[in-house]
Amino acid sequence: MGIKSTLVRPIAKYTARQIKNWSGKAVQHQEAIFKQLVQQGKMTAFGQDHGFSKIQTYEDYAKCVPIQDYEGLKPYFERVKDGESNVLWKEKPRYFAKTSGTTSGVKYIPITKDSLPNHFGSARNMTFNYIAETGNSQFLDGKLIFLSGSPEMDILNDVHVGRLSGISNHLIPNWLKSSQMPTYPTNCIEDWETKLDKIVEETVKEDMRMISGIPPWVVMYYERLMDYTGKKHIIDIFPNLSLFVYGGVNFEPYRAKLEGMVGKKIDTLETYPASEGFIAFQNEQNDPSLLLNSKSGIFFEFVPADEFFNENPTRVSLRDVEVGVNYAIIINSNAGLWGYNIGDTVRFVSKDPYKLLVTGRIKHFISAFGEHVIGKEVEEALMAVANQDNIRIVEFTVAPQVNPSNGETPYHEWFIEFDNIPDNLEAFAKRVDAEVVRQNSYYKDLIDGNILQSLKIRPLKAESFRNYMKSQGKLGGQNKVPRLSDNRKIADALQGYLNTFLL
Repeated sequence: MGIKSTLVRPIAKYTARQIKNWSGKAVQHQEAIFKQLVQQGKMTAFGQDHGFSKIQTYEDYAKCVPIQDYEGLKPYFERVKDGESNVLWKEKPRYFAKTSGTTSGVKYIPITKDSLPNHFGSARNMTFNYIAETGNSQFLDGKLIFLSGSPEMDILNDVHVGRLSGISNHLIPNWLKSSQMPTYPTNCIEDWETKLDKIVEETVKEDMRMISGIPPWVVMYYERLMDYTGKKHIIDIFPNLSLFVYGGVNFEPYRAKLEGMVGKKIDTLETYPASEGFIAFQNEQNDPSLLLNSKSGIFFEFVPADEFFNENPTRVSLRDVEVGVNYAIIINSNAGLWGYNIGDTVRFVSKDPYKLLVTGRIKHFISAFGEHVIGKEVEEALMAVANQDNIRIVEFTVAPQVNPSNGETPYHEWFIEFDNIPDNLEAFAKRVDAEVVRQNSYYKDLIDGNILQSLKIRPLKAESFRNYMKSQGKLGGQNKVPRLSDNRKIADALQGYLNTFLL
């Protein structure tokens, strides 16, 4: 073992013990964070506007602070952007994480001095916990590649502005800098395909041991590597590759393809980061659920997803969540986010400790007929059938077809780019439909009542999603295709990519 891998082992064991300790006392830590946040927030403009001085209990807080998204808090964000201090949190933020929004345009999410440990300390702790669990620290002795957005920063009223992945790049500790790939100039290239070619040139002869990135873009990187070298498997190029860290999308639709490309099974580690905060991380290799980051400056609230759009939805703290319920996750943090809906839905699978699965986006669902089909259901349904038949999926998305042109009964339309096509596409579709019926009773009732007919699969040409994303200016980085939507915007755009030979 090298120096880095040796020195980090005792620190990793200590960190793992600390994580086990705080995860067993999650509710107590959440209550302590709640009190700290309210106390600190009293002196802010937001706190004064919302009566923080009168708040004694969580019930008081829920009455004073509404649930809102970026648009709801935008007047305060604008004041922070204009250089005003003590608006949402004390002083000015250290950074703005710049991200695109569907309704608010570009969003500027504050990262404060107090919230920095949540973002970057959590990633470190997750990695150390993995080392303590598996004993694998040798990856630290080789090269580590981070497929991310550009680290270039702008400055707005003395606050640095950039993508979260770019900000992270600047905060990698010095002892890891020598291992980091790609180089800074290459990472700054904006055009994804140009950048990818340069990354391949830089990394192909290196001792790559860990890779981090969103699965679809890692697939592209692997493809370029194999084309460049003529090798059939990544393990032939990087024989010491042992860890893949990912987040942002469900890995399962990509697992078979990525493992086939690598040539052997390597460890994977799932993260749940967002510009608004580092929410959860995988803490056990044999358990795909994620440990809630309950002691890291964020007080979490949860709203049952099926009530979210009600006028007065139920709103609970961690103490009162239930296993198996689909919740919209709401955060309150030392970055100055209050009652903030980050747009994600989660489902707890355990309360000792508190562990969850990400189930989708609160706005990414299909309920054209009241079925409320969510992302987790379509992903699990498709992969259950695909895995049985050894069918590999490149990418897919689902949309409702409310008004079929030939007057037939409406249906859900699945646009799928296959790596290998099922022998009988119609039979494959029927089995996927049966899986959705099994998971969603509302959908089942609509199928049984002939309100909907069984789903239809539209196979797409090779590289369809890649070309679609390129056409939208969203190729690479942290961009990803929504798994499903309640409208036809993406579906209509994909009509030109249909594989007509298979229809």
